[in-house]
Amino acid sequence: MNGPGPLGAFLRARRTRLRPEDVGLRDLGPRRRVAGLRREELAELAGVSVSYYARLEQGLSRGASAEVLGSIARALLLDGHEREHLDRLADAARHVPRVRRPRPEKLADETRDLLRAVDGVPAIVLGRRTDVLAWNTLGHALLAGHLDFLGPDDPARRPNMSRMLFLDPHCHELYADWERKARAVVGNLRSAVGRHPEDPLLAELIGELTMKSPEFVALWGDHGVAPCDAAAYELHHPVVGTVTVTQQTLSIARSPEQVLIVCTTPAGSSSGQALVLLRQASGSRAPHAEFPRSGPGRCRQPGEADRDGSPGVDNPDDGS
Repeated sequence: MNGPGPLGAFLRARRTRLRPEDVGLRDLGPRRRVAGLRREELAELAGVSVSYYARLEQGLSRGASAEVLGSIARALLLDGHEREHLDRLADAARHVPRVRRPRPEKLADETRDLLRAVDGVPAIVLGRRTDVLAWNTLGHALLAGHLDFLGPDDPARRPNMSRMLFLDPHCHELYADWERKARAVVGNLRSAVGRHPEDPLLAELIGELTMKSPEFVALWGDHGVAPCDAAAYELHHPVVGTVTVTQQTLSIARSPEQVLIVCTTPAGSSSGQALVLLRQASGSRAPHAEFPRSGPGRCRQPGEADRDGSPGVDNPDDGS
């Protein structure tokens, strides 16, 4: 193993954010050269030897027991999400990962039906790496109207919400509190890496964002871990102006690695009226919004002919 690895990096990041007074210690020692608790202080709080804890941070020990991890988690004052992340990282460190090139994610027919059923609100389906697998007309118009609606149908050119947030100026300007949204996305990516440490495509995404976005580097280095579940965001939309929506993340039973994100507004609110206007403005430009069940690649329009001139007939999707 080269370097501390994800487990060691996470432990060090959580240790350096704590001050002695946070854990009931009096700082009577020499002036500190680095922020946070020293290794020996954390080891004492956790009831383990300094050398053992140091080996964990350095990536030299992979066999920490559940009891030891629990003691370290309590010493680091980890919350529930961080504790789950710690357990996943420790479990991954115990095994040599088998790197496989994953297959492109697909949508089950039931998920397409679900997306069509919620057509009254902006909605998108994201894969485990935050790739956009599908969106309805209103979801596309609200969050990424400048991109091709049909992009998600082709795995080779699918939009990625994390990449868009950090590298697309449109998305950077869309969120009034961009940093809060970015922090939530990074926390969600941290959780994804903990669940899938062997995923090369996820590693490529993290590498690209690290190379191209200083803002991502700063947030990624904090090692924050949190799921994107529900949060209200004020959007500065180029067509309908200011809109405040609550983005809620819903799990999909048939495809547990995918999530449905819906954007809701309070009944009778000005934001709700803005979405009505956006729906009217975008509906006439999106005859393809019926989400036909089709194979990979471009979705055919109703009545559109095949390249050889014969009438188009949609092929059934093979699901996920």
